[in-house]
Amino acid sequence: MKKTLLLLPILFLVSLLTAQVETPVIWSFEAKPVGNDTYDLVFKAKIAEGWKTYSPFQSYGDDVFGPVPTGIYFDEGDHFATTGKLQESDNRKEALEPLFDNITVAYFKKYATFTQRVTVSDYGKPITGYVECMACDAEKCLPPSAEDFSFTLEPAGNQAKAPQPKETTAGAQAQTDKGADGEAPAFSISGTEEALITDAGAPSGMKEPVKWSFDSKLIQDSLYEVTFTADIEQGWTIYSVHTNPDDGPLPTTFNFEDSDSYQLVGEATESGKTKSGIDPVFKVEVTKFVESPAVFSQQLVTFDPAQPVTGYLTYMTCNDAECIPADLDFTINLAAGAGGVVKVDPASGLKAIDQTVATIRETYKSPVATCGKEAQNDEESSLLWTFVLGFAGGLLALLTPCVFPMIPLTVSFFTKSSMDRKAGVRNALIYGLSIIVIYVSIGLLITGVFGATALNALSTNWIANTLFFVIFLFFAFSFFGFYEITLPSSWANKSDAMADRGGLIGIFFMAFTLALVSFSCTGPIIGSALVQSATSSLGPFVVMLGFSSALALPFALFAAFPGWLNSLPRSGGWMNSVKVVLGFLELALAFKFLSVADMTMHWGILPYEIFLGAWIVIFAAMTAYLFGWIKFPHDSPVKKLSPTRGTFAVLSLAFTVYLVTGFMYNEETKSYNALKLMSGLAPPANYNVLLAKQEADGNTKARFPSFTKCANDLDCFKNYEEGVAYAKEQDMPILLDFTGYGCVNCRKTEEHIWVEDVVKNRLEQDFVLISLYVDDRKALEEILLSIPRQEKLRNVGNLWADFQIVNFEQNSQPLYVMMSPNEQVLAPPRGYKEGVQDYADFLECGISTFEGLDSGAPAEGGSKPLGSK
Repeated sequence: MKKTLLLLPILFLVSLLTAQVETPVIWSFEAKPVGNDTYDLVFKAKIAEGWKTYSPFQSYGDDVFGPVPTGIYFDEGDHFATTGKLQESDNRKEALEPLFDNITVAYFKKYATFTQRVTVSDYGKPITGYVECMACDAEKCLPPSAEDFSFTLEPAGNQAKAPQPKETTAGAQAQTDKGADGEAPAFSISGTEEALITDAGAPSGMKEPVKWSFDSKLIQDSLYEVTFTADIEQGWTIYSVHTNPDDGPLPTTFNFEDSDSYQLVGEATESGKTKSGIDPVFKVEVTKFVESPAVFSQQLVTFDPAQPVTGYLTYMTCNDAECIPADLDFTINLAAGAGGVVKVDPASGLKAIDQTVATIRETYKSPVATCGKEAQNDEESSLLWTFVLGFAGGLLALLTPCVFPMIPLTVSFFTKSSMDRKAGVRNALIYGLSIIVIYVSIGLLITGVFGATALNALSTNWIANTLFFVIFLFFAFSFFGFYEITLPSSWANKSDAMADRGGLIGIFFMAFTLALVSFSCTGPIIGSALVQSATSSLGPFVVMLGFSSALALPFALFAAFPGWLNSLPRSGGWMNSVKVVLGFLELALAFKFLSVADMTMHWGILPYEIFLGAWIVIFAAMTAYLFGWIKFPHDSPVKKLSPTRGTFAVLSLAFTVYLVTGFMYNEETKSYNALKLMSGLAPPANYNVLLAKQEADGNTKARFPSFTKCANDLDCFKNYEEGVAYAKEQDMPILLDFTGYGCVNCRKTEEHIWVEDVVKNRLEQDFVLISLYVDDRKALEEILLSIPRQEKLRNVGNLWADFQIVNFEQNSQPLYVMMSPNEQVLAPPRGYKEGVQDYADFLECGISTFEGLDSGAPAEGGSKPLGSK
C-alpha cells in the first residue's frame, strides 16, 4: 500500500500532461427498501470499453505495489449503521496485471455494482460519503477519482403511498462542483422504473425485467452526449433501434420532445452484447441485446445547458415465452450530468383518465364462481392416457411377424426347460419384468438426455415436427415392406450369447435379444409412441411402461395357463397385413406433424383441403389394400377375404366416406364442415384456399367501428367500451382477451387451442370476444394521463396496458377474463396453459356461471374506461 501511495503523485503528473480529460468510470446511485428501516444502497459503475476498475477485495497485501481498490467511504453519523459486508456484482474476474509487476488482481470490466445494506434510525439526516476508484487500460492508469454521494431516505410507509408513478430512485443525489474548465462532472443519477406499488404491496402479476438509467457528458463546447443504459434481467432481451416494427418486435426508440434549447446531432447509436438472426418468436431477422448492459447514446447541441432534455423511450422486452411492451418518460439535466424517470406534473394540462372499474376490481379478487380454476389433476389424467397409448402400441406390436411367433416358442421353452410348473411360471414372470425394465430404461434415458423443458417444447416446434414428418414417412415405407429397419446383427449375437449363461442374467438377455431382433417391427411403433408422449416430462417413461407391459403380459399369462396357447391363431400372412395397415396409419399421422409445422411457421403449404385430401387418398388406398386390390412386397395373394379382414376393409371404406363429408359446406360457419373425429389432427377448416375469406358483419361494424375479424376468423371487438355495449345488447358473457402482436403464448393459444371445435364453437356462439392489443402503436388522438399510475398514455397499446394493470394488477399476456355485461368477473382469469379440454372447461364454467346470475340492474361501480375511437 505504501508503494501504491508513492505512485500517486506520478500518476497525477501524467494526468496533467494528457491533452484530454478522460472519465472512463461513470457512477450512479440508488436506494432500495428491503424491510423496516432497512435499505440496500447500490453503487453502479459504468466502465468504458477497454478500461477496468478494481475490486475492493484484493489478495495482495498493503505493502505490495498494486492498483488502488475501489472503496466506498461513509461519513460518520449515529443516524444509520451498515449491516453486513459490502457485496459486489458477479462479473468479477482475476488475472495477472502487467502494469503492476504481474501481480494477481481482481477487477471489473464494462460495469460493476456494489451493494451495502444499512439500517436507518433517523430519516432527518442524509447518508453521505464518497466512492473512490482507480481506472486502468492496457497502457496506463489514471489517478484514483472520488465521487460524492448523498442518500435522502424516507420511511417505507411514505414510499408506499398508492398510486405511485414512475420516479427516480430513492433520493440518490450527487454532490460535486464543476471543474476549473466548467465541464460538468461525468456521473449520473440512476432512473429506475419502479413498480406500481413498492415491495410492501407490489402486485404479484407485474413484471419489470428491464430497468433504465440515464446520464450525459460534455464532449466539447456545446456538444453533449446523452446515454441510456438498460439493465436487463437474465433470460430477457430488448431489441435494436434498427428493428423494423412492421415485420417483428418493437424496436427500442428514443423520442425527444421538441425544444428550442437543443438540437439532435445524427442518429442514436447502441453498444452491448447482441445476437442477430431469425427470431424464433417473430420468424424474422432481428438484432437483440442478450445481456446487460445495453447502452444507447445520442449526441445533441444545446443552446441553454440549464434547460433539461425531455422525452420518452419505447421498447419491448421478451423472453422465451412472452413479450412485454413498455414506455418510459425521461428527463436529463445536462448541467448536472444526471437523468431520471419523469414524474408527470399534475398541472401539465393533459386529459386525465381513471380506467379503474370498481366492479371488476371487486369481483377480480372474489369472482362470482371458482369453477374456472385450473384443474390440479390434468397431468395425472394426461399420463393415464399416455399409458393407454403405450399399452395399445404394445398390443399392436404383439400382432407383428417379429413378435407374435415368439410367444408360443418362448413360453414352451420356459415350461419345458424348468424343473416344475412353478419354476416355469417364475422364469416367465422374470422374462416379462425384464422386458418392462428394458423398455422403461429407454424412456428414462430419453427424458434424461433431452430434459423436461426440451420435451415439452416439441409439441409446437417446427423443426421437431418437420423431423417427425420425415421419420414417420420412413417408418411407413418400412412397414410397407420396401426395406427393414434393423439394428446391427452383432448386437443380437452378443446378447444371445449372454442368454446362454442361464439364470437371472440369462433370462434378462433373452428378453434383450427379443427387443433387438424384433426392432424392425417394434421400432416404428416405439418411435411413434415416444413422439406422441414427448410433450410431458414423464411421457417417455409412462408410454414405455405401457408398451412393455402389453408386450410382457402374454408371456406371463400363457406361462401360467399353457392351455391358452391352443386358442392363439396360427402365424401367417395376416401378420404382414397388420404391418401394412400400420404403415398407412403412420403415413397419415406424418401429415399431422407437417401440419403443425406449417401452421406454426405460416408456410401455407398444407391448408385444410390438401390435408384432408391426403388423408382421403391414404385411407382409400388402405381400403383397396384390405379388399385385396393392391399389394405390397412380402404380401401373399388374397384368394378370399377372411371375416376379420373384410370387417376392417368395410370400416376403412366407411371412414374414407366420412372424410369426404369434410368437404361439405357449413352454412352456419361459412366454411367447410369440420369433422369431430379429426379435431386435433386436421388444420382448422377456416385455414383454406378455395373459400372466400369472411368479412365482419357490415351492420355491426357500422355501429361499432372496432368490430372486426380476429384470430381464426373469430368476430371480435378491439375496443373495450364498444364490446361491452354490444354484450349488453345481446345479453352475452364477455371473454376479455389481453393479447399482443408479439405475444408468443397468445399465438400458441390461438393456433392450438382456439382452433379446436370444442373451444371455437363456444367462442363463436356463446361469448362476445374483446381482444385488446397492449403493443398496438397506433397513436391516440391526444396524449392522456393515467390518474392511478401517473403515466402518459400515448398510443392504443398504452391505453389497454394501463387498463389491464389498474384492474387486474398484471402486465403480462395472454390474460383471459370472462365477465358479465355488467363487468362482473365470472371466474378466476387464466394465462397461458396447454390443454384444449382444460380451456373448454374454463369457458364452460363462465357460461354456466353467467346463466346462473340473476338478471337485473347493472352492478354498482360498473363505470367504463375511456376507449380509443
